[in-house]
Amino acid sequence: MSQQHSAAPAPTTRPVPAVATVAQRGDWWRDAVIYQVYPRSFADSNGDGMGDLEGVRSRLPYLRDLGVDAVWLSPFYASPQADAGYDVADYRAVDPMFGNLLDADALIRDAHGLGLRIIVDLVPNHSSDQHEWFKRALAEGPGSALRDRYHFRPGKGADGELPPNDWESIFGGPAWTRVTEPDGTPGEWYLHLFAPEQPDFNWEHPAVGDEFRSILRFWLDMGVDGFRIDVAHGLVKAEGLPDLGSHDQLKLLGNDVMPFFDQDGVHEVYRQWRLVLDEYAGERIFVAEAWTPTVERTANYVRPDELHQAFNFQYLATEWDAKELRQVVDRTLEAMRPVGAPATWVLSNHDVTRHATRFANPPGLGTQIRTAGDRALGLRRARAASLLMLALPGSAYVYQGEELGLPDVVDLPDEVRQDPAYFRGAGQDGFRDGCRVPIPWTREGSSYGFGGGGSWLPQPGGWGELSVEAQQGVPGSTLELYRSALALRRSRPDLGAGDSVEWLRAPEGVLAFRRGEFVCVANTTGEPVTVPAYGRVLLASGEPTEADGGTRLPADTTVWFTTA
Repeated sequence: MSQQHSAAPAPTTRPVPAVATVAQRGDWWRDAVIYQVYPRSFADSNGDGMGDLEGVRSRLPYLRDLGVDAVWLSPFYASPQADAGYDVADYRAVDPMFGNLLDADALIRDAHGLGLRIIVDLVPNHSSDQHEWFKRALAEGPGSALRDRYHFRPGKGADGELPPNDWESIFGGPAWTRVTEPDGTPGEWYLHLFAPEQPDFNWEHPAVGDEFRSILRFWLDMGVDGFRIDVAHGLVKAEGLPDLGSHDQLKLLGNDVMPFFDQDGVHEVYRQWRLVLDEYAGERIFVAEAWTPTVERTANYVRPDELHQAFNFQYLATEWDAKELRQVVDRTLEAMRPVGAPATWVLSNHDVTRHATRFANPPGLGTQIRTAGDRALGLRRARAASLLMLALPGSAYVYQGEELGLPDVVDLPDEVRQDPAYFRGAGQDGFRDGCRVPIPWTREGSSYGFGGGGSWLPQPGGWGELSVEAQQGVPGSTLELYRSALALRRSRPDLGAGDSVEWLRAPEGVLAFRRGEFVCVANTTGEPVTVPAYGRVLLASGEPTEADGGTRLPADTTVWFTTA
């Protein structure tokens, strides 16, 4: 029997989380499991091949039964879709491909009725070039007050033909584009750290801050429970926009403070935002996407008067190796403890290769991988890594389809790719489409239950055997492993809460820690190992057996024990 459906110890009955209004849990975010929905690829209600808000709404009971606490929605705002909605033209409108504001309102209300909270993406670093401010800035020409809300600069060189500085776009090429002025002449340049269709806001201009505080209130009044802040580290640029003095700048990202990333001035922005959020009842939260050189600098974003959580990208990028994992866990917990913030743990998202494929490949290839690797090995490790993550203190994030053990689709034809970085040289690898392929709900159908009219990215053959329908109720399937893990996590106070672990002695390549009456043991090696019998097995990603008075763990397997 395949690993996807291998037998594993699991409760004979799976408790369904009680339906409750979202107001019943205080500090819910400290140990929450938050599920990321990429709306394009989750569920399509109208058969146009594109996921939408009504599709998400129809699948909310599935997420309730899975056992998550909140749903984070990637952007659904009005957008030309130059970067899959991360180029926002109107922050107070829903793009017609996803529905309308009434659909958003119904989704929020239904989620709350099921005991789920809704977190929406917010994109404050840049807008779309179709945003009304930017269009007017271009139309009004040099000297327009609207240009001060972005970073417009004259070029260098005799005729201004060179960019204002040497910054490079994350998507490749210069971070500057020269505009054609209303009179038809070449004119000023504007800054865009990502695609040219995504001009960066100038956060030194007070109108920008005023506008975003108004946007926060708009969605808070709609009832959302929080915001995931895109490029939270990028809002403030170093004074004078100094040259970096280096080419191939992408290799420096995450290793040092850059003049356009992780500037100290961002923290005053978030202190102002926190004042707005705290006006509202119901434990609303901010979550930062902050790529920083160290987890200690990440902790600056979650000080008591700023944001609540920040993604732990250091953990996401860690290889399946016991020593490396222990180091990043210890360092994360130590960094978060002084600021009183919970750690967060994440294995996959819409920007990186799914971990079932990353772990299927040799170490050292990074977080965007183009090869399928050993599928069985990747799935075995992904299941084990998921149980390890869900046993750690703090909050965990689950990317849609992770609970199905989905791999990345690494063989998409070039002609169907839509990642803007794919079409620009020397930028990110541009292979993010592989983790964005619509997820399968049923064994059969034109899009395996995603919708009635195909899917915007082609799904691979055999996708149906990984579907919710194929795994539902099957003991040991990855879906049921997640459901059992989340039910146990919710029912046992030892899991999730707190800010520390008690490490136990373990063989080389094995992680073992205790949390109250709970023990987690993860074998990251490719060979079986025997560990002490810590108690009754609650759940396992593989098939442990009794051996010489202990417990024998198969290769790449995590086991949860209870000592009670």
